[in-house]
Amino acid sequence: MRSAAGLWWRLVRFGFRLLYNELAFTYDWVSSVVSLGDWRCWVRASLRHLDVSHTSIVLELAHGTGNLQLDLAQAGYTAIGYDLSPYMGRIASRKLLRSGLTPKLVRGRAQALPFRDEAFGAVISTFPTDFIIAPETLREVYRVLQPGGTFIIVPNGLLTGSGVLAAFIEWLYRITGQRESGEPGNLAPFFAAYGFEASMFWEACRNSKAQVIVARKKV
Repeated sequence: MRSAAGLWWRLVRFGFRLLYNELAFTYDWVSSVVSLGDWRCWVRASLRHLDVSHTSIVLELAHGTGNLQLDLAQAGYTAIGYDLSPYMGRIASRKLLRSGLTPKLVRGRAQALPFRDEAFGAVISTFPTDFIIAPETLREVYRVLQPGGTFIIVPNGLLTGSGVLAAFIEWLYRITGQRESGEPGNLAPFFAAYGFEASMFWEACRNSKAQVIVARKKV
């Protein structure tokens, strides 16, 4: 039984690795399907908590296919995208160029950010993998944020419908480990250990709601 479970989780991790890399061209389609069309709303939920000056630069960790980079530009923000996947980088670059924007994308690991101290007014990450709560990542985000700056994470979206399709998709989330942690009851003390004051919000979408964590760097 233990070996079967281990094999399953290796397959899940392999599937996600493919989705973020060689199969990145399917990411937007897959995301739309598993959110019943609400994926863009889930991602944009982060913008509702972005209260920095438009003169501040916003860093997006794990920029993916570049959708939030487009949203940030349309909202008047200067944004830099950061992602480890070269496949995502190429897709995002093409998408930004088609919209007449100059891509500001950097490739690398979130645990070692190549930016100066206090360079950003906000850092955003939507649907990241577990690298986002690694101690090295949190220390790096704290370092590059300006005092009082916000670290905004959208870790989850929850379907609110009661239909068969919604129930099936929620089942898929559970068996792939994306519903294990539930609501983080110890959110505040966890982030406080890294110098942040954190709160959690739910933002309503058409068929679902998006979970948003807002962690402010203590002044």
